[in-house]
Amino acid sequence: MRVIGLMSGTSHDAIDAAAAEISVDGDTLVVRPLGMITAGYDPELRAAITAALPPAKTSVDDVCRLDTRIGQAFADLAVRAVAELCDGEADLIVSHGQTMYHWVEDGRVEGTLQLGQPAWIAERTGCTVVADLRSRDVAAGGQGAPLVSMIDALWLGGETAAAVNLGGIANATIVRPGQDPIAFDSGPANALIDAVVTEHTGGARQFDADGELAARGTVDEETLDLLLREPYYQRPAPKSTGKELFHLDYLREQLAGRPTLPIEDLVATLTELTARTVADAVRGVERVILAGGGVRNPQLVARIRAALPEADVVSSDDAGLPSDAKEALAFAVLGFLTVNGQAGSLPSATGASHGSVLGAIVPGHSLPARTLDGPPRSLRFEA
Repeated sequence: MRVIGLMSGTSHDAIDAAAAEISVDGDTLVVRPLGMITAGYDPELRAAITAALPPAKTSVDDVCRLDTRIGQAFADLAVRAVAELCDGEADLIVSHGQTMYHWVEDGRVEGTLQLGQPAWIAERTGCTVVADLRSRDVAAGGQGAPLVSMIDALWLGGETAAAVNLGGIANATIVRPGQDPIAFDSGPANALIDAVVTEHTGGARQFDADGELAARGTVDEETLDLLLREPYYQRPAPKSTGKELFHLDYLREQLAGRPTLPIEDLVATLTELTARTVADAVRGVERVILAGGGVRNPQLVARIRAALPEADVVSSDDAGLPSDAKEALAFAVLGFLTVNGQAGSLPSATGASHGSVLGAIVPGHSLPARTLDGPPRSLRFEA
């Protein structure tokens, strides 16, 4: 089955489309990546998304407009992905949408909202679309995240390893032989770094390209110690978070009354904060596999390696999985499980009362035929 996964993360800078040929070999899923394309959001649309994100206030009419416009942007890229990655023919499209709000009360997730109306994708491509994958897990008492834990657990089963995604928020899946996998958001990855760089440059730069600012700066240990007191870091798994907590105003509140740091020192300190909280989250495993946009920041990767001297820290590219495409491919696999009637969530990872078949299905011209008779036991990637 040719499946396209569509993903825009908490950095809300672009939409990724990754395609794969997914087949079944006994109780193993075989995933053969077919490539990836990316499209940046139109600047006006990105500005509208930013303006609606917490802690900003928004309105129902703005939410409706965003749902439509994001859905149309996803549909535009889906059309390209069918043509450019799948030779004009795909069986299924899986859309994560754009996370706008993750409602957490006292550590419990009460709701989650991803915008990007999938009907636009189905209408433009004729393909069946699976969307809104997080809500079912939330309804079952789970965090709705990190859903990539299912793919990590199938892929890394038998190892003592951790898979870490460095998006706006960092999430980790930890697997050990004979134990149920656990997964959780460890805290900010790029969210705070991106926020201060964007503010400092007036939007001319939106991230620390190649870790340039961090490389020129010095970590301010007092500021780092202050930021590490955030109660979220001490909460037990399963747990999830987002830009509802880790945003620019949050950082201003934490640093109120302290001397203003040079931008290089502040970015270096925030980079070390990410490295330290990621390392604390996965300490004790033999191998750590990094993916996501943060892999392109050599300063962040170097600091994670320095904080985990006992572990082999590699990128998922080194492990056979394109790091930039990992999350989009993961959602492609989750959608494949959905149309085959199989659970895509792990209760030990999300805290749900049971595993659930995830998402809502928007039919295309025809529904994909089932090819999986039972839950898979493993997953492998093939070139």
